[in-house]
Amino acid sequence: MSLSARLISVSLPLLLAACASTSQPAAVESAGFYRVKPGDTLFRIAQNHRVSVANLVRWNGLKDPGSINAGQLLRVSPTAGAAQAPAKRPQSSRPAAKPSASEPSKPAARPVANIKLVWPAKGPIIAKFNGQGSKGIDIAGEAGSPVRAAANGKVTYAGKGIRSYGNLLIIQHDNAHLTVYAHNQSLLVKEGQAVKAGDAIATMGSSGTTRVKLHFELRVRSSAVDPMPYLTD
Repeated sequence: MSLSARLISVSLPLLLAACASTSQPAAVESAGFYRVKPGDTLFRIAQNHRVSVANLVRWNGLKDPGSINAGQLLRVSPTAGAAQAPAKRPQSSRPAAKPSASEPSKPAARPVANIKLVWPAKGPIIAKFNGQGSKGIDIAGEAGSPVRAAANGKVTYAGKGIRSYGNLLIIQHDNAHLTVYAHNQSLLVKEGQAVKAGDAIATMGSSGTTRVKLHFELRVRSSAVDPMPYLTD
């Protein structure tokens, strides 16, 4: 599946600058684009615009359908008029201000989940969460063994639109939490389907990777967190 379209993400000041020649700056969004609001999910956006999640992923070149951020501008129509490229900020002739030694930058605090999860598969953990290269855990197993929903929720994505994730499922549990299940052999549920914790939702496979495993992620408001503290026996 081609992922040729690229996600357009601009701040409000840049959007206004790009549309300075027209008296209706909001037209950029009305011409087939939608600006993501806090609490939005791809599934909800797809429902509201009567398109599929797979199309949103393809039109916007999304590498991770579980992670969209408030303020992003998404294409929601394949026939939308071409939007102007974001205006570039003019380079200032003033030298950049040096950061104050008394005010060191602090890393952003990682979100904390408030959810209990059941194990999505049986098998040894072969890769742990590190927040960078690995945004979840990898569980080894046999091809065709069941993959189960980690908590009650609704399937918001089911498909192969993200090559590195293979056959992928995403389940939204509430406004803040979702779980990701990657590299499945087959999917047993569809987008929009409600599931309960422990329900079989897929079979383990090696799609998009070199060995049979389940790649499992927990996201809190789109940010990946270590799922291990929230998994119960």
